[in-house]
Amino acid sequence: MLVRKATMKDALVIRGLLEQLNYPVTDGFIAAKLPELLVHPDQELLVCEFYGRVAGFVSLHFLPQLAFSGEFAVISCFVVDRKYRSRGIGTALEAYCTRLAGQRGCERIGLHCHLHREDALRFYERQGYRESKKYLIKKTGK
Repeated sequence: MLVRKATMKDALVIRGLLEQLNYPVTDGFIAAKLPELLVHPDQELLVCEFYGRVAGFVSLHFLPQLAFSGEFAVISCFVVDRKYRSRGIGTALEAYCTRLAGQRGCERIGLHCHLHREDALRFYERQGYRESKKYLIKKTGK
């Protein structure tokens, strides 16, 4: 198992992984978005290879915090291919994120997970994540 930074060559597999979670990914969207995110200093796109095949990916963001001494890490996307679940891929990706967050001086890592993704919720709880206060979202109209 190998966790590494994503590259443009991973665009199609990342798209397929997002589609497994029913994200509305249109043709060309991921390939157009990746160049910007791959070089962003506060963003890490990581993939996990399992026997040479990309079997999962995670998108990790680092946010400066005014009220805390360290940054705040946020996982915005985390997908393990349904064919490869329960083989340690998610654990490897999450551990890598935790290590990167610690290196950046982050005190916390946050993520959002829909209640209907019960297996994912159990996974996050096993990794030490705990439910926090309400998570509120407002659409900007864009």
